[in-house]
Amino acid sequence: MIKVVVIGLGYVGLPLAILFAKKYETYGFDINDKKIEKYKKGIDITKEVGNKALKDTKLIFTNDEEIIKKANYIIITVPTPVDNNNCPDLSFIKSATEIVGRNIKKGSTIIYESTVYPGTTEEICVPILENVSKMKLNKDFFVGYSPERINPGDKKHKLENINKIVSGSTNTITNNMAELYQKCLKSKVKKVYSIKVAEASKIIENAQRDINIAFINEVSKIFHLMNIDTKEVLDVANTKWNFLNFKPGLVGGHCIGVDPYYLAYKAKELKFNPQVILSGRATNESMAKYIAKNVENLLQENNIDYDNAKVLIKGITYKEDISDIRNSKTVDIVKILKAQGIQVFLEDYNANKEEVEDMYQISLDEKIPKVDVVIFAVKHKKYYELTINDIDKYYKEETCKKIIFDLYSIFDKKELEKGGYEVWRL
Repeated sequence: MIKVVVIGLGYVGLPLAILFAKKYETYGFDINDKKIEKYKKGIDITKEVGNKALKDTKLIFTNDEEIIKKANYIIITVPTPVDNNNCPDLSFIKSATEIVGRNIKKGSTIIYESTVYPGTTEEICVPILENVSKMKLNKDFFVGYSPERINPGDKKHKLENINKIVSGSTNTITNNMAELYQKCLKSKVKKVYSIKVAEASKIIENAQRDINIAFINEVSKIFHLMNIDTKEVLDVANTKWNFLNFKPGLVGGHCIGVDPYYLAYKAKELKFNPQVILSGRATNESMAKYIAKNVENLLQENNIDYDNAKVLIKGITYKEDISDIRNSKTVDIVKILKAQGIQVFLEDYNANKEEVEDMYQISLDEKIPKVDVVIFAVKHKKYYELTINDIDKYYKEETCKKIIFDLYSIFDKKELEKGGYEVWRL
């Protein structure tokens, strides 16, 4: 009987473990005791599967690493962030690999789903497994790679509907992995007979999106200088059948804002200078500062002193309709404005107040005074329900020109302008 252990129960691991538990005896392992307790109580802190799915699942939650000894397949889905120098931080994946190494039984297959640069599985993880377990690859245990493709908050492209890539340390393991996943999925499983190719395919998916968004962010800056509305330009350009409909915006989170650095790091190791990848990263990293500078400019133009200025920012999660605040670019805007002495108030009904304080040492505000500027930094669905009358209530009564930063064009610009707003959008 197949037994599966999923290691790392976050935005990737939890949905995967829930899905596998429908077909196999599955255990969800995480070193975070508080997380495990909440899952056992049916509380989905990721908001990816929902409380009902947690209560109904056959998945067994545990923080006991010895459960790994029961498994035929161990799937590792831990974070792979970057450090303060934008270099790969492999500490989580190394730690998880060590835990597996001291608990695997002979014949087990360890599958990595975490996003890494090509070569990580075989050149970094396998040596750890061999050293800790005192076993040998393809003799005593096997490895595989199957890149995660979960899009948090996306209710259309769910895990079971997304095409899956699998690659094993032998052709037989590749075939076994394909069979393992296919029983759980409605979509197709693509076999790749090279782990490095599978790793590379994942890393370029996000690097490609990053570069395309960077291009649109750059042209948005140009069009602002020309007094041209970027949204209008994109709407017109999108009438051509092969136009790539990317939008400008803040690029944060744990994937698009991180993964290109992994590829760039590996390229530099090979003495290659990845100009396009890093240029795109630099452009997207500049957007928070660019937006903050425009807030400062409009305050000055409207004769509002920084010392008296109040700004409300709505949205801190890295994208819409999720609770994930990792690598939030809203936080960068907050810090820049506060450094100028501007009072900033922050609101996000999707974010967890304690997590925001722990991660960024800033607070979500419950009582928000009347302000001079409102910034819609994330396009949560509920924001689309707001009327002009609703938005009016945020502003000081004496405000003549209500300044709104509608970064993602949530509202009708002409309607806002008729209502006395000065509208700035990407």
